[in-house]
Amino acid sequence: MGSTFFGLNIGQTGLYAYQAALDTTAHNITNAETNGYSRQVLGLKAGRALRVNSTYGMAGTGVNVTGVTQMRDQYYDIKYWNNRTVFGEYSYKNHYMTELENYFNEVSVEGFTTTYNSFYESLQELSKNASSLTVRTQVISYAESLTEYFHSVSENLKITQRECNFEIGNQVDKINSIAQQIATLTKQINTLEVRGGTANDLRDQRALLIDDLSEIASTSVEEHIVGDGVGVTTYIVKIDGQVIVDGIDYRTLKVVPRKEKINQNDVDGLYDITWDNGQVFNANSPTLGGALQALIEVRDGNNSENLQGKVGAAVNEPAENDPLKTVTKITLIENNINAIEKLNIPEEGILTIHNKNYLYSGFKLEKIGEDFVYTFELEETIDEDKLATLIDKSASIGKSIDYKGIPYYMGQMNEWVRTYAKAFNQIHRDGKDLNNEAGIDFFTANNQVNGRNYSFGPLKDSPDHDTYDFISFDSNTGGYYDYVDKDEPMYGSYYFMTAENFVINKELLQDPSKLAAAMDVINGIENNDILKKLIALKDDNNLFIQGNAEGFFQTFVAEIGIDTEKAKNFSTAQENILKSIENQRLSISGVDIDEEAMNLIRYQNAYNLSAKVITVMDEIYNKLINDMGA
Repeated sequence: MGSTFFGLNIGQTGLYAYQAALDTTAHNITNAETNGYSRQVLGLKAGRALRVNSTYGMAGTGVNVTGVTQMRDQYYDIKYWNNRTVFGEYSYKNHYMTELENYFNEVSVEGFTTTYNSFYESLQELSKNASSLTVRTQVISYAESLTEYFHSVSENLKITQRECNFEIGNQVDKINSIAQQIATLTKQINTLEVRGGTANDLRDQRALLIDDLSEIASTSVEEHIVGDGVGVTTYIVKIDGQVIVDGIDYRTLKVVPRKEKINQNDVDGLYDITWDNGQVFNANSPTLGGALQALIEVRDGNNSENLQGKVGAAVNEPAENDPLKTVTKITLIENNINAIEKLNIPEEGILTIHNKNYLYSGFKLEKIGEDFVYTFELEETIDEDKLATLIDKSASIGKSIDYKGIPYYMGQMNEWVRTYAKAFNQIHRDGKDLNNEAGIDFFTANNQVNGRNYSFGPLKDSPDHDTYDFISFDSNTGGYYDYVDKDEPMYGSYYFMTAENFVINKELLQDPSKLAAAMDVINGIENNDILKKLIALKDDNNLFIQGNAEGFFQTFVAEIGIDTEKAKNFSTAQENILKSIENQRLSISGVDIDEEAMNLIRYQNAYNLSAKVITVMDEIYNKLINDMGA
């Protein structure tokens, strides 16, 4: 049976238990506003009863503390992490798409429509007085404003691409920091829990890091108990299905600047992401999610319009400039890009054949029927026995990213300037200037390496000008260079013209009299038949699939608005969903101040009553010891 003084032990267990309950309640109250904190509950159970030799059989021994438990539901954690990944993706897309939309704002600032219409109003004015050098100068000035508009938008798009690239580097650094902290916390948790108990506060810190990680990329967590009753668990964290933390070990990612461009219009040094050991990290995975996927899609998104085809031929042959050197040439057929205006591959870059990358130093292009055939010259020679294995294999330049990002919008602008400039130049070259000399290119492109103007001939003074379709012209020296044989008419040409280097011919800027207004000025310098054709070009609905030049650009701008609105709507909707899930999670793990205030009173009363038990027992034992006896 129990000791005579057993009642004191029972009261003591109550004091200890409710002191721990008050401490736990105080801990909850003081952390009510702590981000990521989970409410803790003290577990109590009746002490193991003693068998006594009496009629009532068993005697209670008081109360035992079973431990402090986190009130956390893994179901809501997983649900929260998954939805935060989606929110992270669309919130970043909303931010950057809004930035892109502002560059094309046609309402609050003077954009394309105003500049374009002003140019045509000046052409209308010139048609009334074709010989006026003043009006000619105005026409050229308004045309220059049009080219400067494209320069400005192009530069802004590149600034945003650099921002996205810089932010990708920041997000990778953040992933690495979080992975390191999770591994450190896991080690601390295992060190404490192996001795018994649960490291609740450290587990909250670790879960909060998972919250942050899930916004960057899709995140999953696995935790398994090691052994039986050892108190150690394995904690595995994956991003997009790839392990980044395994217990106390972690991996890191790094960004590597590209040596070669993927798109003609890309800024230099865009980052590729790899693991620290050099293994490939699939940054273009459609399930990557989060801020990282948004940044990559905005930076690299091409609406799946990268060059794609299959290998039709692969041969080794002597180099054109060095017969003693053998080079490998790869010919692509059945390609998806069959218009020079839509071609935005870099002059030198990476050709991917059946998931293997090959560097190419240049390419040529010929047109067979309505189809283009590309021939790439590789930097390294492939063995003869391997060439045959490449035939009929799929090939591409860059990744197919099904999102309208900066490369797509840059490509759309390039298509506009190339198509419009080509049509305008063809009309202008058919005319004669005030000196009755043949018209020259009105719009051209500036070589940003050497500062020379390209010219999209044929030109009257070029060497054998009927033989060449593309001739680069140095207006400073009057010399021609880098011509391409007309048998390969699609290589070069307007491919070298982009929104970034779209300019007015320097000869026109220096001498407005070179503007061609008429087919022939012999019958009078006021003749304006060429000007009428140039003015009519404004309403040529056959210029683009979308209609005339203005219609194409307005459709393009509307497309950006729709994409931006979609990102905004998804971001808002996902934010509301995330708040709802967070409220559900907080309903279990959050601290309710009113509930804790009630617990404080409950446990205070229980503590006081336990103290009262000891006081009563003390009085009983005092009577027993001091007031009884002979």
